[in-house]
Amino acid sequence: MEIWIPVLIVGLIGLIAGVGLSVASKIMAVPVDEKQEKIRAALPGANCGACGYSGCDGYAAAVAAGEAAPDKCAPGGAHAAAELAEILGVEVVNDPKIAFIACKGNGEVTKLKYSYSGVQSCTAANLMHAGPLVCSFGCIGFGDCARACPFGAITLENGRPHVSGEVCVGCGKCTAACPKGLISLIPKTAKMTVGCSNKAKGAPVVKACGVSCIACRMCEKACESGAIKVIDNVAVIDHALCTGCGKCKEACKRGVIAEA
Repeated sequence: MEIWIPVLIVGLIGLIAGVGLSVASKIMAVPVDEKQEKIRAALPGANCGACGYSGCDGYAAAVAAGEAAPDKCAPGGAHAAAELAEILGVEVVNDPKIAFIACKGNGEVTKLKYSYSGVQSCTAANLMHAGPLVCSFGCIGFGDCARACPFGAITLENGRPHVSGEVCVGCGKCTAACPKGLISLIPKTAKMTVGCSNKAKGAPVVKACGVSCIACRMCEKACESGAIKVIDNVAVIDHALCTGCGKCKEACKRGVIAEA
């Protein structure tokens, strides 16, 4: 009897505690949003933050609450957007984007104003008189954008970043990483691109880089659809109007314009 009494007491305490926890779990239970759970299950689970939220859980909650659009998941792409739209009972317009670096300069056509030997970072080098290049608008080439890409879509070749169209999901993280603002998201269906961002004018532009836009407007005159305009001394393409005829490329004697 001396052994069984403490056993019964411990068992009774355990029973009371179990019942108490069970009741508490019912009373304090957080309501489950079935829509949010379905949305979360449809997401790829990359937790990259490209959607602008802390992760897939945060984005799912925002979509379920109507605070975010269903097409912001870059890794999931069109497939995830379609699934989320179906869950929400809405339609989504699929307009996939890809990163584009508006600079064609490389070691063969660009000139240096000084030799840089500091931290191998574009942001750090840009603090030193806008970088080592004579062209203050040009790509410094230390790969901040490549390091920012969570999908490995940007690689460095001969000191210049290149975007893989097959890998890039258009998350936009590289756009924020470039201190020169050279990277933008353009439609994957884009037909032509302008590989220069130099907004200066006159002889210095020609001396700074062999493939710089000199704002001659020959491309603008050649375009029959009005898709290309010279703005702030550099050609800019309206991809919605571009037909891909290639006449702007033929008109550009500097080799700035190319097929996407």
